[in-house]
Formats: sequence, structure tokens, C-alpha cells
Amino acid sequence: MNMDPRVKSVAAISTAPLFDIVVDLNPRLNIGDGPFGRRILFGAAGGRFEGPSLRGEVVPGGGDWALFRADGAMSLDVRLTLRTHDDALIQMTYGGRWITPPELRAEMADPAKRYRVDPSRYYFRTNPLFETGAKQYAWMNDIVCVGSGYLVEGGIAYAVSQVV
Repeated sequence: MNMDPRVKSVAAISTAPLFDIVVDLNPRLNIGDGPFGRRILFGAAGGRFEGPSLRGEVVPGGGDWALFRADGAMSLDVRLTLRTHDDALIQMTYGGRWITPPELRAEMADPAKRYRVDPSRYYFRTNPLFETGAKQYAWMNDIVCVGSGYLVEGGIAYAVSQVV
């Protein structure tokens, strides 16, 4: 194979922890089967986040307008507002994919079992971006992040890392 001569060697992508976040969820709202799949709103009821450079709470009112595809995969469309410990507001948006293998779907559908399933058994990844007018957190306007998600009782959680 002939590689294009314009291709350059670049540094490997690395990450650093930004924060862990737990989002408490309201009861789901089934918007229904539409032209792209089944749309479900998982509304944010609150929550908390904490990391090396910031901490605070999830403001109620955001959510995930998730789309369940015919093949069982879920596409995320999330908008959250974070309030830091020093009262700054930060908008957090992300898409992502949650892929549950067919052999796990019954267990994940069972409310008594789903939180005990090891997250390494499914693929749940996100790509958070941030927007804020708060000067002390303006650096967040210019970063790209990745997150690994998992279920917790009453909601969802993510380990969010900054791509450095």
C-alpha cells in the first residue's frame, strides 16, 4: 500500500482526568417511534461533578434526547448546565454511543440488575464540549473531552477526561 506522502507522524492522543459526574434522572419520557428510531427523553433532575480543577452540581432541566436505533444501539444528544462551587455556569453538550451486546440486553432492561452490570461489558462513550462566559473557566471553551459512561442507581455517571 502506498501511503499518501502528505501524511505526517503526530503525537499520540493522550488524556487527563477532568471530572467524574453523576446525573440524576427524572422518569423517562417516551416520545415514540419516529422516522429515525425511538426517541426517549431522559431529563436531568440534578447531580454532582468533581475533579482536580472544578466541582459543583448539575442544574435540573437539561437531559438526553436519546435515539434508539433499530439495531439496539443508542445515540446520545445531551445538554446539561453545570453550576460550579463558586457559582459559575457552564454549558456541557455531548453526543455519543451506547452499544449493548445482544446477550446483555435482557439484563440491562431489568431494573433490578442493570446497575450491577460491569460497564466493561458494554460500550458507552461520549464527546463532551463546554461553553461558559465565566472568566475563571474560559479555558473550558477550548478543550475537547471524552467520557466513559455507566449506569448508577437513579441515573447515569461518566468519567470525563480532557484530550491534552
